[in-house]
Formats: sequence, structure tokens, C-alpha cells
Amino acid sequence: MLMFVKELPYDALKATLSKRGGRDIARQLAHCISVRIFRLQTTMKKTGIQLNDFDKEYSPTKEELLQAFEISSELMESLIAEALQNDGNVSNFKRGVVPMIGYYITHEAHHKGHALLTMKTCGIPIPDSLKWGIWEWNKI
Repeated sequence: MLMFVKELPYDALKATLSKRGGRDIARQLAHCISVRIFRLQTTMKKTGIQLNDFDKEYSPTKEELLQAFEISSELMESLIAEALQNDGNVSNFKRGVVPMIGYYITHEAHHKGHALLTMKTCGIPIPDSLKWGIWEWNKI
């Protein structure tokens, strides 16, 4: 997600397909942070790290999103490592850490796809680094 946000043009953050006040791209990405925070709440209490959740009506800046994704990525990594040391067990995922990882990959991929579709529909050029970079797994 960090590479995606880094390569996202600033003008794309306010783009939306909604005619009724739905989320712009910035708020969709903030939603991904909120979902991570929901999962990480117990981990964050243990570490004492503060990760601010964005208000649903607030469109965060690119810098705010990058900071939130960096912190939450490190915490998710710790959560996964801890679960792996605990035989793959993680709360609220009765089948363990692998389905949890799949859930987050799928959820965030959905929102990346929606953001790219929004940009395309709104006529915002998608940089090649974003268009093709999401497929460069050896560079991520």
C-alpha cells in the first residue's frame, strides 16, 4: 500500500465517483487504515503506539496517509509474527493467520482497484509507476 500511496498523484486524492457524498480516494485509503486499526487495537495497547484513526468525513493528506500506513504496516508485521509464533492463532480468525492475511490483501486490493477506476473515470492520468508498479513484486 505504501508504494501505491507514494505514486498516487496529489490531485487524485479528492477524486470520487459518488454523486451522493461517498468516499473520495483519500477517504477510501483512510478506511483501509481504520480496518487495520480495528485489528491492531490490542497490539497497539501492548506497544503504547498511538495510531490515529481518521474521521469518516475527513480526507487525509498524502503525507498523513503515508505516515499511517507506515506505522500500521510495522504493527501488522508484528501481529503476523506473533501469530506465527503462536501456532498461527489470531483472535477473530478461527482458521488462523493465513486467512487473516488473505482478508487484508483482498480488502486493500479492492480499494486500490476502486481508486484506479475512479482516476480513470475522472480523467486523471495514472502514472506508469502506479499502473505497472503494482505488478512488480520483486521491487515491493
